[in-house]
This record gives sequence, C-alpha cells and structure tokens, in this order.
Amino acid sequence: MKIDDVKIYEYDAVIVGAGLAGLAAAKELKEAGKKVAVITKLHPLRSHSGAAQGGINAALSDEDDTELHEFDTVKGSDYLGDQDAIELMCSNAPETIRWAERMGAIFSRREDGRIAQRPFGGQSKPRACYAADRTGLTLLQTIYEQAFRAGIEVFDEWYCADLLYEEGKVKGVAAYNIRNSEPAIFNAKVTMFATGGYGRAFKINSNAHANTGDALSIVARKGLPLEDMEFVQFHPTGLGGSGILISEAARGEGGRLFNSEGERFMSKYAPNAMELASRDVVSRAIMQEIREGRGVGPNKDAVYIDLTHLPKETILTKLPELRELAITFLGQDMLKEPIMIAATAHYSMGGIPVNKRCQVRKSPTELVEGFYAAGECSCVSVHGANRLGANSLLEALFFGREAGKAMIEDLASIDLAPADKSDAEGMIAKVEGIKSNNGDERVPVLRNELQESMTMDAGVFRTEESLLKQKKKLEELHERYKKIRIDDKSSTFNTDLQEAIELGHLLDFSLFIVEGALARKESRGAHFREDYPTRDDENFLKHTYASFDGEYSIKLEYGDVVLGKFEPQERKY
Repeated sequence: MKIDDVKIYEYDAVIVGAGLAGLAAAKELKEAGKKVAVITKLHPLRSHSGAAQGGINAALSDEDDTELHEFDTVKGSDYLGDQDAIELMCSNAPETIRWAERMGAIFSRREDGRIAQRPFGGQSKPRACYAADRTGLTLLQTIYEQAFRAGIEVFDEWYCADLLYEEGKVKGVAAYNIRNSEPAIFNAKVTMFATGGYGRAFKINSNAHANTGDALSIVARKGLPLEDMEFVQFHPTGLGGSGILISEAARGEGGRLFNSEGERFMSKYAPNAMELASRDVVSRAIMQEIREGRGVGPNKDAVYIDLTHLPKETILTKLPELRELAITFLGQDMLKEPIMIAATAHYSMGGIPVNKRCQVRKSPTELVEGFYAAGECSCVSVHGANRLGANSLLEALFFGREAGKAMIEDLASIDLAPADKSDAEGMIAKVEGIKSNNGDERVPVLRNELQESMTMDAGVFRTEESLLKQKKKLEELHERYKKIRIDDKSSTFNTDLQEAIELGHLLDFSLFIVEGALARKESRGAHFREDYPTRDDENFLKHTYASFDGEYSIKLEYGDVVLGKFEPQERKY
C-alpha cells in the first residue's frame, strides 16, 4: 500500500456502515438529490441490524400511547436517558413504522389485519411490532432493496481505517478495499458513522464477529470524547456456552425461567414483572442464580428457559428461528424440553456523543463541523444506563433518517475542504506497520485474553478491585499488542491484517469502559457495582464524557442529563 496509489473520491456525503441507520440516512440524502457513498466492511445484508429478532417499538394500539412509551424508556434507562431525545423518538415511532411499511416491510398481523405487537421486558403494554422472530432482517432487506433501487453507491468490503479530522472539522475518511488493499480517500462535505456496537470485547456475546467498535476507537484517537461507555447491556437470554441470541420474544410470548432446583426464580427479583422485568434486572438475576450454585448444564453455567407449555403453533409461527438456533447449537428442541441460556454481552448504550440532530459533540457543549453518527455506535442518549428491548431498531431507523435530514440541511452551508493523498498517510502507516512487525505475540491469543478478562472483571458484576485489575490487564495487553506478528503479508482478502487492526480498536475502547465504570461509584442500569449497590442521583445523575489523555490515560468530564416530565424515582418491576 503506497501513497502514490491513493485514489480520491469526492461526495456530498459519505456514510460508514450499511445497517439500518446508515441506509436510512443514505436514502434521505439520495432522495434529496445529493451525491452519497456508503462504505461498509461487509455486504449490507450482513450488517448486524439483521440479527435483531424480537421487534420494533411503537405505540400503535388503542390501549397504548406515546407518553407511556416515553415513560417506559426513561424508566428503563434508569433516568439517565435524555428526555428530549426520548420524547422525539417515541412520538415519531408510529410514523417510523408506517414509513418502513410503505417501503415494503411485511410485519406479522393480527386477525383484524392490524400489525401484531408482543410484550417485551420493562414495557407497560405490548408494543413491539414484529415479523415473526426475524424483524431486523425483514427491515434490513427492505431498506437495502430500496437503497439499491435508488442507485445509492455502496462500497462493500471496504475497510474504513481513519477519519480525516482537523481543527474541529471532518472532511471524510481514509479506507482501503479488502479485496486488493487499494487505498482511497473519500472526501466529503459531511461524514456519518453508523458502524454498530462493540460486543466483541466480551467472551460470551450475541454480536457478529464484525462488531469490533472500530468507529469508537477511530474517533477517540482524534482526541474526541466517547460518552457513557461504562454502560454495556447484557441480554438475559443467550444460548448456553455460545451467547448466540435467543430473543426477548421468547419471554414476551410466555417463556419462564427456572434454576436447577426447578424454582421459577424471577419471583425473588421482580415479583410483579417476573421474566418481563428490564434486561439488566433479569440478567443479574440469572447470573446470581448461577453464582450461588443453582445453574444447570454440564458446567452449571446456565439456567433454563421453558416454552414447552406454549402451543406448538405459537413456537412454529412466532419463534421459528429461535427453535432452529437451539436445535443447531445445543441439540435442544424448545417444543419438547427447556433450553439452556445465560446472560450475554449484547448492546452498547454508550458511544460517540451526538445531539438530537445526530451532530457529533466535541465536548458537552461544542459540535464538530460536518460529522454525524447514528445507531448503536452513537449516544444520543435515548437508552441512558439500560436500553428498553425493541428500542434499538427504532433508534436506528428514526435517528438514521434524522441524521440524513440534518446533513441535507447543513450541506447548504458547508464547503468541501479539499483532501490530499497525504491524508491517507496515517492509514498506510498503520497497515504497513502491522504487516512488517515481527514480534512474538499472536492476535487470537491477545483477543481471547481481552474477552475473558473483560467478561470476568468488567462484566455483569463489577467492583473497584475487579476494575483496577482489568485496567492493569488492558495496559499489559496494549504493550503486548505492539509486538504482534501476522503471517499473511498479502494484499488480497487479508483477514489476518483486518483482525489485527480490529484488535487495536477493541483494546482502545475497552479502556473507556473500565475507566468510566471505575469512576461511577454507584449502580445504575446495566452498570452494577457490588461495592456501591445503590443508585446515587446526587453525585452521578450525569453523562460521562471520556477522552484520551496520553497513550493509555483516560480523562473524564461530565455533562448534564436532560430531564423532563418524568422525575427520577426508584425503579421497581
């Protein structure tokens, strides 16, 4: 990879990531006549949006209303969600569903023809619109079909390796073609990141292998902050051993949790909501049962979810993919027997800080010109300390569109800052540095140590002792990362190289998770400190903004939470 080989492409807008948020933004831009490019390291239909199974929230029924949806979201967030952004999203949720349906998304239906909605954890009413248990895939296929029809230019299997940022302004990205290592600059007036989550930092997780949080590390290495990174959601029901997701739809349709003693244990932790308490509550309950010796399976590291009492037709029509997953990976058929599940790292509440227009923040009060983010890689913050199930697809579609609209509006006043081939020097130096490095450390070994230690010491349960131990481990792994060696030095589909770059990203943002968790001496939502088991609104009802202050040192500052009509109160289910 040489500087002379760098091509420069010019666009009005460049979007990194081709899931729901990225494609929704691209569709808005294309329809407004803007020249837009979408860069993705996967084919768009392999984006992780397609893995969402259970549903997408909207207050559609006569018994529901948008204010109730807002309240459930605020309560679910443990009052750390910004209520202005939550109100904006929830009030527009019904229109977002209609927009998706007009594009061609086919939802499951009630007998009267209206869109079917199922109960989800932490929700007052059944409001998760669904397409059997393949909701995300249905929406992703629909929006990609429309993007393709509109002629949106997609650079699939291109790896975005650097952000072109200087003096408070972004002018595009540097990327290379995974097929042949061809380097390029994508020079644009406006740039958007929509790269998804970072669950691969943990050993047991429900995320695709591509979810390595690349954008977060790229942003942080430019001196920009990341927000609320300590809040990582663990989904209650991942398949035992692998963490592959068993959707909340399984509990929404009536699944019951049992320990090794045959006890339906959620009665101890959430006597009113039972299995449909919020995800953080159910996850901790499951892991507590396992810790206290009431786990099931050969390693006693799971509990049972039982759906055998449900009608066969319910499972075959509403949960067919979940049944197939359990048969394939566990050899257990939920029609005939309970299946083994345990908590799995699932969703990132934190991310790149943005306002309601999806503009990236340089600080709690300043914005970066020409830079936007939406979807799971961003923090708007509608999820606060804990995401309400079925709000992620809604966030991706709604704020993806909002980002597109904001970019269209802002393009009128933003000039193209010209790019030069030299802007790719950082990317080329990183790639060639990894290829030529001749140390004795291996990427899979370091990645495995990272994932195991993050799960053990910065996972569902945390203490000051465990977090300090993990901080030291991350510093050790960073030093060892400097001595990595890869075997493949080629330019064609070099997955060794890509995994080495991704490991660097995983190590970087993990520092932010641990530092934010150390400083937050309370328990709130998905962040549970055993040494500080209660919520502390007086000292910690605030957003964490963390940025690099040296090679491994993280500087923290805090920003206000936007409160509104719902005053913070104790959260019970």
